[in-house]
Amino acid sequence: MTDSQAPEKTGTETTGAPATGTNPLAPAPIGVRTAADVVTPELVAQLTKGVTGSGRTANHTPFTGEKLADLPESTPEDVVLAYERARAAQAVWAQTPVRQRAAVLLRFHDLVLERQAEVLDLIQLETGKARLHAHEEVQAVAVAARHYGRKAPAYLRPKRHAGAMPTLTKVTELRHPRGVVGQIAPWNYPLELSVGDALPAFVAGNAVVMKPDTETCLTALWARDLLVEAGLPADVFQVVLGEGPVVGPEVVKHADYVSFTGSTRTGREVARGAADRLIGVSLELGGKNAMLVLEDADVEKAAAGAVRACFSSAGQLCISIERLYVHESIADAFVERFAARTKAMRLGTSLAYGADMGSLVGERQLETVRRHVDEAVAKGAKLVAGGVARPDIGPYFYEPTILDGVEAPMSVCTEETFGPVVSIYRFATDDEAIELANSTPYGLNASVWTKDGRRGREVAARLRTGTVNVNEGYAPAYGSVQSPMGGMKDSGLGRRHGSEGILKYTEAQTVAQQRLLPMAPSLGMDDEKYAQFMSRSLRLMKAFRFK
Repeated sequence: MTDSQAPEKTGTETTGAPATGTNPLAPAPIGVRTAADVVTPELVAQLTKGVTGSGRTANHTPFTGEKLADLPESTPEDVVLAYERARAAQAVWAQTPVRQRAAVLLRFHDLVLERQAEVLDLIQLETGKARLHAHEEVQAVAVAARHYGRKAPAYLRPKRHAGAMPTLTKVTELRHPRGVVGQIAPWNYPLELSVGDALPAFVAGNAVVMKPDTETCLTALWARDLLVEAGLPADVFQVVLGEGPVVGPEVVKHADYVSFTGSTRTGREVARGAADRLIGVSLELGGKNAMLVLEDADVEKAAAGAVRACFSSAGQLCISIERLYVHESIADAFVERFAARTKAMRLGTSLAYGADMGSLVGERQLETVRRHVDEAVAKGAKLVAGGVARPDIGPYFYEPTILDGVEAPMSVCTEETFGPVVSIYRFATDDEAIELANSTPYGLNASVWTKDGRRGREVAARLRTGTVNVNEGYAPAYGSVQSPMGGMKDSGLGRRHGSEGILKYTEAQTVAQQRLLPMAPSLGMDDEKYAQFMSRSLRLMKAFRFK
């Protein structure tokens, strides 16, 4: 079924307070297409044939809590086998011309867009997202595939550099694949943060052994299946499934480079494992992202933007906004408009467009949200909107929530919530807002709202975050894939996207060829005369502005 054929208003969609006269524990129906319609035994068999695993596990849908599929579970020995297969395949794949490797990504781009209805259903069922938020993943993966499909040959081509001695030293920089990349992908964006991060590794000539989160692995396996259809050798992309504390360290243990997206706590463990083996690692970790609404901002546009920035994917987005700093002169007007838009949001389980927000992914996320909100209210914070779980819709639904009057030591003030909760703070000057926004160990993303573009860019440059969006929440910076994206401080190491997003998967090699004369005494010069000759040469190179 294509998106145009999908029913536009199916399943449960609701706003405001829980409906009366309903069983609050009854799971909401999914709609015309049920989980069983989408996740068939045939589909599971097709997708899991690429998984190296001798045990059994399962995943579930947040919409109802029901089991979606029985799955293979990998042991440490299975991980070793996956690496053996990947290494054998990588040796051949690395010899494939880069333009042929890039062509696989371009074919994958087309297949993702043509068959997006399939993966949108899977993303929704595995994460509980609203369909529009699931489509953000399709967009991000297509953009990354197009970018690296077009630009990889230029990023990876040999580069000439000036040598130590002009005309006498010829220098070339080469880029070699690292080998087998170990990738640990999270549950919240199971398409974009799995295959989206793997694409530049593949086109650089690497193989990948990926451990996606088991609860959202069908989406990643669908992407693997599509990449193989696009021409990627199957053994180049290995998938292992299992509990993070069991399988994760094994993935790190055998990798030539590690890519990890997840919590800061786990990221530190991954970094230690990589450091012990002296291999490279890239980490995109937690955030407590801030949005600054300056006094000259368009209040209506800022309020609409705040809904997108705070509640996309039910706030389960590393770059979503959890702290809202609003200039005191417009704070009341902003809060009024923001609250009205938030209270009007439609929550739903439909496998179709229409709902504004979906579910939290599971009990752990729901409990964190409850704890943060309940503690803040108990300590004096004011509920402006939300603050209510919605079991009448689904077991892990929670209304989009706005808190005012939040102060330390409330947990929601400093800890990452990773749910549909945002706190309002007021400020008097730009300097105060910038200081407050920077007063966190995290530094992933930020947002600035103002009618003055130059002022917005100046404020942005003073924020200690890897990306800053002016007059939007997160999408412009993330979607601009020629530019790097990643975190400062406790939000991570390394970057995805742009040249850094592919070159991190390579080893740089410098080849220097010396011609005519050695870099040593020659032509009858003794050591002292050679030293004098080199000193004069260095002065001349500076005078003639050699770099």
